[in-house]
Amino acid sequence: MSMIEELMSGILRSEEGFREALRKILDEELEISVPEFCDKTGLSPSTIYKILQDQREPNLRTVRAVIRGVRKLDANPGGEFIAVIASRPVLNKIEERMMRVGGRNVRVKEYPASTMEDAIIAAVKAERDGALALVCAPIVAPTVEQIVRIPVSVVVPKDSMVRAIEIAASKVL
Repeated sequence: MSMIEELMSGILRSEEGFREALRKILDEELEISVPEFCDKTGLSPSTIYKILQDQREPNLRTVRAVIRGVRKLDANPGGEFIAVIASRPVLNKIEERMMRVGGRNVRVKEYPASTMEDAIIAAVKAERDGALALVCAPIVAPTVEQIVRIPVSVVVPKDSMVRAIEIAASKVL
């Protein structure tokens, strides 16, 4: 779920839902303090503190401003990511979670899938989560490309394929 969806879901869930969602986004997603958040977004620190300490219910104008601020910070390179859809054993071999591509930092976010259906669902979820693009196996790529509007890259595991053929051959020869 994207940060904006978390905020909106929080508003609908309960009276304290927005506060809880905002706290989680600041602490876990953006990893930013309230003063830093307010400095970068132009929001009033006292307003944000009052919301987070349950001393004030945010009005519609404040909710909109917080959403604009979160969107602004989410658009930074640290908020962008490439989704990798693969089985858990393949994902466990990915060593880098942040890569430098074209002078920009891009996160790599894992989406485990063990079936074709899982891969298709993961692709839709990745797009909804804000993925810039996704990487998946060649067998699922043609279907995924028809469903999502983001670029799809195919991974061809040449070395592991050669090794798998060698292992299979050694079992029967």
